[in-house]
Amino acid sequence: MTLTRRLCLIIVALAWALPAGAKPSRPVAEAGIATAHPLATQAGEEIMAAGGNAFDAAVAISAALAVVEPFASGLGGGAFWLLHEAKGGRQTFVDAREVAPGAATRDMYLDELGKPRPGATLDGALAAGIPGQPAGLAYLAKRYGRLPLKKSLAPAIRYAEDGVEVTRGMELGLRFRAGAARNSPALAALYLPGGKALVAGDVVRYPDLARTLRRIAADGRDGFYRGPVAEQLVDGVRAGGGIWTLDDLARYEVIERQPIRASYRGMTIVSAPPPSAGGIALANVFQILSGYELGRLAPADRKHLTIEAMRRAYRDRAIYLGDPAFVSMPLDRLLSPYYADGQRISILMDRATPSIQLSGILPEPVAGTNTTHFSVLDRAGNRVAGTLSINTWFGSAFMPPGTGVILNNEMDDFSIKTGVPNGFDLIGTDANSIAPGKRMLSSMSPTFLESDRGVAILGTPGGSRIISMVLLAALAWSDGADAAAMVALKRYHHQYFPDVVAYEDGAFTPDEKAALEAKGHKLEPSERSYGNMQVVTWDRATGRVAAASDPRGGGDVTIY
Repeated sequence: MTLTRRLCLIIVALAWALPAGAKPSRPVAEAGIATAHPLATQAGEEIMAAGGNAFDAAVAISAALAVVEPFASGLGGGAFWLLHEAKGGRQTFVDAREVAPGAATRDMYLDELGKPRPGATLDGALAAGIPGQPAGLAYLAKRYGRLPLKKSLAPAIRYAEDGVEVTRGMELGLRFRAGAARNSPALAALYLPGGKALVAGDVVRYPDLARTLRRIAADGRDGFYRGPVAEQLVDGVRAGGGIWTLDDLARYEVIERQPIRASYRGMTIVSAPPPSAGGIALANVFQILSGYELGRLAPADRKHLTIEAMRRAYRDRAIYLGDPAFVSMPLDRLLSPYYADGQRISILMDRATPSIQLSGILPEPVAGTNTTHFSVLDRAGNRVAGTLSINTWFGSAFMPPGTGVILNNEMDDFSIKTGVPNGFDLIGTDANSIAPGKRMLSSMSPTFLESDRGVAILGTPGGSRIISMVLLAALAWSDGADAAAMVALKRYHHQYFPDVVAYEDGAFTPDEKAALEAKGHKLEPSERSYGNMQVVTWDRATGRVAAASDPRGGGDVTIY
């Protein structure tokens, strides 16, 4: 049963994998899915109905989103999947993040004067890292799924061959990226036929992408990283000015990592480890906030402290975090409650801390986002939080001919020069500098929340704002919010630099605005709403499950 309304509360009986020694309060009955597109939700439902588990559904959903949301994720990008196995309660993080090509160099995007070359990290083949999502799909199916990859990819292949309707989001993305897209003949032929961008309601078919998916279905990861598809990818990239090699593709590896775990007032937060900044930043903020009785404070003071904690967590993101294979990070210190005590000492209740006064790095002056997320439960209690991305709208706006694959522009997520903001105004240091084979730092934060209350699965797109969105939703869940309230919550955000509090209309009352401005916060209203959160929650006492898709997007939920 697929529900077409974007915000739905679903009440079902569900057994969940509980902490050691705990007993399920309800029998196994139903499964639930929340994704950013109805067809992706249907793909997951189809695969679970065919006997697949949550991990098979994650493969189907991820591949389907590559077809129905090509502006947000796809085979040319990367992914993080946070997994929970019901049997034994094991949790793991599957890292299919992109990596820098072997010929990448530290200063490859700077001109002869050491200045960033405009657009070099965002547009065209040179902006693309080596994709990880196809390898991740094969890895999930082989290590955790029940069904063959061919079965799990079938819905996506069908969508690509039959065609899908252009959404309003796709139309907006094409408008934004049309200029860059015209420089890629294969992409322009598909999305700008006759020089005119597709509009909502048009139907677009993807025969080349279907063939690529069929190769992966037949040959697993080798269907993408070796053989004819790999040759087409490399030939297209190099003809477009990129630096990929066949060896770059053949060497790509998926990595399993231990998730980051933190606690806050009886709630356990399980989230993404480096090369994501999400888990460390969330843990940092919660450690800081745990020293306050937020419930006893005025709303403006609570938000002031949350903003100040965000400021410090994002400062640490900029200074310390990167690919663990390339940089030594002081994670024990960053996760220590004693470190949070020190952070807290620098926070004043009556005024904001100017970011420039914090020790760290300063931005160097320089002349939008897209990702996707889904949450899945199966009848056994397995669960997946998956966040996928090609970075900005339509990634690099480049498609190697014959592949149907839109390449990412995740090289922009590296720090191309200390203090130089990327496409999301994030700054960084050597910890996130470019090196061959290195994974760029990410903000993607697929997350589980666990407590005596129950469990929540959540995540969202939104670039640098992903972490703050997950944070606010987690705080709301800790205070008793349901899934619908979590996705609809009005959002605010601070990321160290720029030193402003971005906020959605309705995030602050007039009195709160006045109080925050009096403390010295610079408030900046967002031009549009942001994020597309997908949440599933389970209440331990009642056995109730709630699933909700962000009203800002066009997502859907289902049970079966």
